[in-house]
Amino acid sequence: MARLKKHEKAFIVRSLAQFMEPSQVVEAVKENFKIDVSRQQVECYDPTKVAGADLSQEFIDLFHDARKKYIDQPIYNIEGANDIVQLRVLSTLFIKKQNNTRDAIKLSDQMQKIVKGFYEKKIEITGKDGGPLETVQTTVSKERYLQAREQVLDEY
Repeated sequence: MARLKKHEKAFIVRSLAQFMEPSQVVEAVKENFKIDVSRQQVECYDPTKVAGADLSQEFIDLFHDARKKYIDQPIYNIEGANDIVQLRVLSTLFIKKQNNTRDAIKLSDQMQKIVKGFYEKKIEITGKDGGPLETVQTTVSKERYLQAREQVLDEY
């Protein structure tokens, strides 16, 4: 079990608060701090797990603060939610999948939807001058209904 400094422990706690898997945190610690830690050691810093039951109050508070900030952040801060990032990923996949016609068409269609703002368009239906729609309820005799129905069917 590696001996960790306070800032390394805080990094692990923040990473777990951002819903990273323990195996991902192990890789991140190795990449950032050049330290080998086990998944079990990482799990000890998650207060939502049984292994983290003995975690100090300082790290528990840090975990909950980091999780709240992560959840409350605006969606545009999330890299994958940005159109340009999505287009770059789809473009890379499109180049790889050019031999697969079906996948290439789907990827091309997805890229066009993003570029044209398909997901952004909203249609609002309103009545005259932006007011509410008027609804009128009338009663029609059976004979009149059948005549109107016949008229419509004759047109087709």
